[in-house]
Amino acid sequence: MTSPLSTRAGLTPGRVLILVAVLALVLAAVAFPRLERHYQLQAGLREQDTLRLVVEGLAGALRRYEPLPALIAERPILRDLLRNPDDPELVRQVNESFRQTAFQLKASDVYLMDTSGLTLAASSYRKELSFVGRNFSYRPYFTQALEGGIGRYFALGTTSGERGYFFAAPVEDARRIVGIVAVKFTVDAFEEAWRGSAKRVLVRDLKDIVFMASRQDWHFRTLRPLSETELAEVEVFRQYPLDRLRPLPSTTEPLGDELKLVSLEEEDTGWTRYVAGSLYIPDAGWNVTLLIPTAQARVQAVAVSSIMVLALLLIGLGVAFSLQRRTQLLERIEVQRAAREQLEERVIARTADLNHANAKLVTEVEERKAAEIRLRRTQAELVQAGKLAALGQMSAALSHEFNQPLAAVKSYADNAITFLERGRSAEARENVGRISQMADRMAEISRHLRNFARRPQGRLLPVSLDAVIQDALALLQTRLSSLGARVEVDLPDKDARAIGGHVRLQQVLVNLLNNALDAVEDRDDRRILLSVSPTAQGWRITVRDHGPGIAEDVLARLFDPFFTTKSPGKGLGLGLSISYNIVKDFGGHLAARNHPEGGAVLQVTLQRAEDGAEPAQPDAAAQETAAE
Repeated sequence: MTSPLSTRAGLTPGRVLILVAVLALVLAAVAFPRLERHYQLQAGLREQDTLRLVVEGLAGALRRYEPLPALIAERPILRDLLRNPDDPELVRQVNESFRQTAFQLKASDVYLMDTSGLTLAASSYRKELSFVGRNFSYRPYFTQALEGGIGRYFALGTTSGERGYFFAAPVEDARRIVGIVAVKFTVDAFEEAWRGSAKRVLVRDLKDIVFMASRQDWHFRTLRPLSETELAEVEVFRQYPLDRLRPLPSTTEPLGDELKLVSLEEEDTGWTRYVAGSLYIPDAGWNVTLLIPTAQARVQAVAVSSIMVLALLLIGLGVAFSLQRRTQLLERIEVQRAAREQLEERVIARTADLNHANAKLVTEVEERKAAEIRLRRTQAELVQAGKLAALGQMSAALSHEFNQPLAAVKSYADNAITFLERGRSAEARENVGRISQMADRMAEISRHLRNFARRPQGRLLPVSLDAVIQDALALLQTRLSSLGARVEVDLPDKDARAIGGHVRLQQVLVNLLNNALDAVEDRDDRRILLSVSPTAQGWRITVRDHGPGIAEDVLARLFDPFFTTKSPGKGLGLGLSISYNIVKDFGGHLAARNHPEGGAVLQVTLQRAEDGAEPAQPDAAAQETAAE
C-alpha cells in the first residue's frame, strides 16, 4: 500500500523502477546495433595484418616457383631428349633428374612435354598415376608457353586429382621452341595452416569460383551464378569439375570503406555471419578474403549493453529505495488502521451471517422433512398413474383382443346347438372344448392386466427375470401383433434372479418396450432386441430398437419427469422417470445411449439375488398386493 503523499506525487518505487527499466531497455535496443557494428569494424581492422600475411604467403609461393620452369628448361639433356624421344636411357635420366628436382624444390610435379602437348618425362614416373604419356595441350599454361611466354594456370589435376598452380616455360633449340617444361605446386599446406584458426580464408578466381578455402566443403563453390560462356571455358580447359560448381548461398552488405558483412550458409552450422576483408593478387588474378566471425563482436556489444542497463537499473534502485524509506512510516500506520477497521467489519458481518444461516437452516430442515414425505407419496401415486396410463394406451388393442374370442365363443355355441339338434354330439363336444379354450385365453389376459394394475408390495425379493419378461411380453402381445413388430429375446442358460419386485419390474419392462415400439412404429425394420447378460455383481437387461435413436440434447433430460418428445395426447413424460426411480429403489441403475449402428439402447442393471433364495412368483406377489 502506498502513502497518500506518494500517490499524490505520482512517484512510487514501483513506477520509478518500471520507468527506469523501460528507459534502459529502449537505450539498449537503440545502442546495441551501433555497438555491434562498431566492434565488427574494429575486429575487421585488427585482422588486416593477418590478411596481408596470408596474401604475402601465397604471393611468395608464386614468386618462388615462377622462375623454376625457365631455369629447368636450360638443361641440355632436355633438348637431347626432345630430339630423340625414343631413347630409353635419356628418358630414364630426365625422369630421375625431374624426381630429384621436385623433391628438392618441394614441388608436386615437374614434367617435359613436346610441342604437341605429349609428356615425355615427369617426376611422377614411378607413381601409378604418372604424367608420362599424357597430353596436356588443352591447358592454357601450355599454350602460353608455346607462344614464348611464361605460362601460368590454377586447376584441378586431371591425372592426380590434386589442386595446384602450374608454371610453364618453353625449351628452345637454336631459337626454336621444341618443348615445354611445367612445374606444379599444391596448395594443401596453406589450407592446413588456415584450419587451425577460428577465422576463415577463401581464395576465388576472376569467375568468383572458390578454389582454396579453410573449409573443404567450400571448394569449387561459386559466389555468384556463372554465365554460359564461363561454364564453357571451364569445361574446355578442364579447370574444375562442373558437377561441383554449385552456388554458395551468401548475402553481403557494406561495413566501412574496405570491409563487408558477409553471411554464408555452412552445412554443419547453418547461416554464419562474418566480417570480410579482401585483397587482390594481380599476378595470379586471385581475390583472397579473410572472414572473421561476428560472434565475438556480438558478445562485446551485449556486454556493454548489459553494463549500461545494469547501471541505469542501479540508479533506479537508489531512487526507489529513497522513496520507499520516505513513505515507509506512513504506509505502516495506514495498514494498521485499515486492518483494524476491516477486522471489525468482518466480525459484525460474520455474526449477522451466522444468525441468518442458523435460522435458514432450521427452516430448510423442516421443509425437507415435509418434502420427503410428499415425495414418497407422490412417487407411489406416479407409479400407479404410469401403469394406468400404459393400460389406457393398450385399451383399444385389448378390446379387440377380447372381442375376437367372444365372437368365436358365440359362433362355437351356436354351432354346438345346431349339432345337438341334429344328433351330432361329437362335433358339439368339440365346439364346447374350443369355447373352454377361448375362456382360458381371456382369463389369462385378464390375470396379467389385474396383476399389472395393482399396487406393488414395498418389499424387495428375489425375482425371476425370465418370468417377468414373459409376463411383460404377454401384456404387449396385442400391440406387437397390430404393429407387425417382433421382440427377439436372448436369455442366459440358467434362470437369472435379481433383487426387486415382480410387478414393478414388469412395469419397467412394459414402459421400455412401449417406447421401443413407438420408435419403430414408422420404420421398415421393426425388430426389438431384448437380452439378459451377467455383470460383475448382478444382471443387465438390454432393450435395443432399430428406430431413429435419441438426440444428444434429449439424452441429458430423458429421465426428467413430464419431459416427452411425443405429440400431445400420446404420453405425459412419466414412463421413463417412473422406471428410473423404480430401478433406483431396487438398488440398480437405468441408462440410455445410442447404438453405433442406429437405434436407442436402454439398459437396466440389477443386483444379483443370493444363491438358494426363492424368486418371488407373480401369483404370490399379487396375493401380497391384494392383502395390502
